[in-house]
Amino acid sequence: MPPVNCNQGAWMPEACITFSDLTLGYNSHPAVHHLNGVVAKGSLTAVVGANGSGKSTLMKGIVGVLKPMAGACKVAPGVRLAYLPQQSELDRSFPARVVDLVSLGLWPRRGLLGRHRPEDREVVAKALSAVGLEGFEKRPIDTLSGGQLQRALFARVLVQDADLILLDEPFNAIDARTVADLIALIKRWHGERRTIMVVVHDLDLVRQHFPEALLLARQPVAWGDARSTLAPENLLRARQFHEAWDDKAPWCAPGEDHGHDHAYGHHHAHAHGVHEHPHADKAADKAPDRAGHRGAA
Repeated sequence: MPPVNCNQGAWMPEACITFSDLTLGYNSHPAVHHLNGVVAKGSLTAVVGANGSGKSTLMKGIVGVLKPMAGACKVAPGVRLAYLPQQSELDRSFPARVVDLVSLGLWPRRGLLGRHRPEDREVVAKALSAVGLEGFEKRPIDTLSGGQLQRALFARVLVQDADLILLDEPFNAIDARTVADLIALIKRWHGERRTIMVVVHDLDLVRQHFPEALLLARQPVAWGDARSTLAPENLLRARQFHEAWDDKAPWCAPGEDHGHDHAYGHHHAHAHGVHEHPHADKAADKAPDRAGHRGAA
């Protein structure tokens, strides 16, 4: 079966991020496997998939926290990057005020120990106002609700004024009003031609608000127009891949035959040609291969 392409006939974009046969993982076991494609400058992409499908791992690979096991992830030269990890990775017990947290967004310009200028304080104040936290400047961060903390973290991203914004599960465990306000802010960034990738669990939210989506199941299943990417047949393939994955299988090192046809690389015009497994329907019936998942024919 030929790979699905959710954006056929689209023009070739200016790349913000380029993935070249990228494999990321931990302890010699891949969590993201053989990813090819281009994230276009100015695009807004939701990264979706089941728990453990490699979404957060991909974000860490783009930032550089994780080094590739194979292949490459290249961010275009001169691109300023802002990364917002999951709240669970943040230490809320650290004795800091909201203004201190938001002011960390100034470090690319001032350094961690640089002296703040009057215009910096104005930037921070405008960011707090934009996320609805006026008057919260002196509040300790450990007194904030989940929604308030996420607003403060978005204010920090605003202060960073980045070209590429990576958000890992920013809508988890927060109230509906905050979700709506943060989506409005993401759309504002998109309108400013910033490049944004967001890890999202709520597929209805993706269908309503995101032009593009990347569906992962340790490997790319579909990538392109969000509604096409989230078609039932693609979601079924993703579930089959995920359920058939064998965490104990050894990694297929570079040069080994891992069974994927890379002639179809993800050339993304608006978009990416999709690297879809050619035998997804038989995935659950096949023994583990060297790639770490069953059915990698």
